[in-house]
Amino acid sequence: MKIYTKTGDRGTTSLVYGSRVPKNDPLVEAYGTCDEANSVIGAALAQLTDSPFEGKDELLKTFHEIQTALFHVGAELATPKGKEVKWKLTAEDTKKLEEWIDLYDEKLEPLKNFILPGGHPAGAGLHVARTVVRRAERAAAAIGEDVQPEVLAYLNRLSDFLFVAARFVNLRLKYPEQGLHA
Repeated sequence: MKIYTKTGDRGTTSLVYGSRVPKNDPLVEAYGTCDEANSVIGAALAQLTDSPFEGKDELLKTFHEIQTALFHVGAELATPKGKEVKWKLTAEDTKKLEEWIDLYDEKLEPLKNFILPGGHPAGAGLHVARTVVRRAERAAAAIGEDVQPEVLAYLNRLSDFLFVAARFVNLRLKYPEQGLHA
């Protein structure tokens, strides 16, 4: 199979099932931003290659599930209204995120003030991923009622998880959080 098809050379792209839309269609913006978020998560996790810490393997396993689910979010957004979604997100996916948020948040000091994004390159990368997921959520919300509510819930919870995961990584790798200065 060739990587290039030349079918997008005139500013259109295919949705699932082959219908063509302009590349600036809100659906393309939403699923493209999910793809970007997935790539940013992958880049952040790549920063952990030479950074051993307690809980790393479990965190990477968790992120594998999250990246797979985020791919499913993109597929759902790329499926035209009225067509069957091949990879459907469920309430269970969002519930898993909530459980992971609680699990990792228990290992952290309670927040007393806002913190600045940063820390270890992986932690900083997860903060960047969080902001990209927030943008994906805004793009999906802009589509309106054609977006499954579970997609919006999942993206909302995913940004929360990324915040907690960034804090966890920074804690485990001994990069102190930086609070705001008054």
